[in-house]
Amino acid sequence: MKTVLDLLPSKLRSILESMAADTEEIRLRAGRNLGVVACGRETLLPYTVTNADVAGVVEIGTQGSLHTALDSIKQGYITVRGGHRLGLCGTAAVREGQVEFLRDISSVNIRIAREKRGICESFADKLYDGGRLRDTLIVSPPGMGKTTVLRDLIRFVSDKGLRVSVADERGELAACHEGRPSLDVGKRTDVMDSCPKYTAVFMLLRAMGPQVIAVDEITDDVSPIAAARSCGVSLLATAHGERAVHRELFERFIYIDIQGGQRRYTVA
Repeated sequence: MKTVLDLLPSKLRSILESMAADTEEIRLRAGRNLGVVACGRETLLPYTVTNADVAGVVEIGTQGSLHTALDSIKQGYITVRGGHRLGLCGTAAVREGQVEFLRDISSVNIRIAREKRGICESFADKLYDGGRLRDTLIVSPPGMGKTTVLRDLIRFVSDKGLRVSVADERGELAACHEGRPSLDVGKRTDVMDSCPKYTAVFMLLRAMGPQVIAVDEITDDVSPIAAARSCGVSLLATAHGERAVHRELFERFIYIDIQGGQRRYTVA
């Protein structure tokens, strides 16, 4: 959790330095109580977040340079070292229908990236058929751990012998630092970091000869990854919800929900 604490101004750091190991998010809302989320449930702490707290986290997260993080901020988040993501809310400056910047940032959601090695091993064999990895989509609402499961699946199939290429648009899957993954994505995995995911898919297909391509948070436009599938490449991906177009493309689905305070993984 040290990389998470390093994102916080000293006062918040002292409040949260003993936070539980299963903490998934830290939520700062100016003028309201500090929140921590574990297993999808938010607990409010008896501390009122200030504007200076919010500004301090943003300054640390951007290393004091909002300008260099502009493209990311326009999308409402900043990915920081360690693969953690700062979700941002404020007042959008819009020009011709496009967000130019976020000002007066009032809320920050620190989503904590963590490795949970082995969580896929109880169901990973169900994703194979005749020795071939089937095209697999991980489905759940936001905040349920799709990216964590995808990362562990990438590691699993890579270490099992397949060449995996990862289109890591937001830097959360591999958390590359100076071009090298800082999270374990397997021995036979190549990562295209901070590149628009569908552009990265075509670059990886041309350059890396993958057997598997992994993409986080796909949309209804699946034509780029459908093209990868037509090349004989297996797909691993996540989505917030299942669509009819996904049914046509994917052969296996992993659903994540919570039962008895624990995450449950169902393969269909």
